Amino acid sequence: MPDNEAALTFEPHRRHLTGLAYRMLGSLADAEDIVQDAYLRWCGVARDKLADPRAYLASTVARLCLDHFKSARVRREHYVGLWLPEPIVDTSIVAPDISSELADDVSVALMMTLERLSPLERAAFILHDVFNMDFEAIAGVLDRNVAACRQLAARARVHVHDSRPRFKASAEQASKLSRAFYQAVMSGDIAALGRTLAKDAVLYADGGGKRATALSPIRGRDNIIRFFEDIAHDPDRIPIGSMRPILLNGLPGFVIVDGDGAVETIALEIDHDGIAAMYAVRNPEKLTHLVQSIP
Repeated sequence: MPDNEAALTFEPHRRHLTGLAYRMLGSLADAEDIVQDAYLRWCGVARDKLADPRAYLASTVARLCLDHFKSARVRREHYVGLWLPEPIVDTSIVAPDISSELADDVSVALMMTLERLSPLERAAFILHDVFNMDFEAIAGVLDRNVAACRQLAARARVHVHDSRPRFKASAEQASKLSRAFYQAVMSGDIAALGRTLAKDAVLYADGGGKRATALSPIRGRDNIIRFFEDIAHDPDRIPIGSMRPILLNGLPGFVIVDGDGAVETIALEIDHDGIAAMYAVRNPEKLTHLVQSIP
C-alpha cells in the first residue's frame, strides 16, 4: 500500500483516539504523543486484515496509555501540590463521534475523579461508559476476563456518580455569576467576590512547583475569602494585566495574564447556590496548548 494510505485511513480516527487518550491521561500533550505512537504502529500493521480498524486503534491507544501510567504514576507521586488536568478550550478536539451519556463531559470534576481511580478501573470505565466498547473487547485490552472488567467499570461508575455535581446552574445563572466574579476580581472587591461563592465552595490550584499557589484545596467561602485577601495584601503581588472569559473543559472560566506576562486559567463550577468550585491552573507546562489555541 502507498505510504499516504496509512495517514488517510488513520486521520478519520484521530479525534476519537485523542479523546480517549486525554480522558485516560488528563494531558492533551501526552494524549497527542500516544496517538502519534498509535499511528506509527498503524503504519506497520496489515490494515486490510483488520475487521474493525476503529476497535483496533482504540485498543492500541488504551494499551499505550496503560503503559504510560507506569511512568506517569511515579512522576505524579513527586508532583508538587495539587494535580489538575491540562485545561482545554476546544472540547471538540477530544469529542468521540459516538453518543453516550458522558461523551461530551470532560469537566474538571470528572477528570479529577478519573485520576483517583486505578488505571484498570479508569480504562474499563472510559472504554465502556464513554466509548461504548463491549466488555469482551475490553477484556482483551486489559488482559482480564469479562466478569472482572464489568466489576472494574462498576466500581469506577460508583465513584463517578458520587462525585458528579448534583445541581447544575442554568446558562443564565452561570453567565450572571461569571460576570460578577470577573468584576469582583478585576476591581479587587473581596466582599463582592465572596458573594459569588457558595458557602461550601472549594478552590483547587495547580502550580506544579513552577508557580506559587495553595498546595491543598481551600474549602469554604470564608477560607477562600481570606486566601484572596492575603494575595491582595501581598507586597510582591503582580497585578492582573488582563482577564478574558473563555470556556475551559466546557465550564465558564477565564484566561488570566499577569502584568509580567505569565498565564493562568481558572474554571468555575457553578450550581444554584453560587460558585461551588474553582479550578486554577498556574503550571506553565500545562498551558502550552491553550496559549497556542487562543488568538
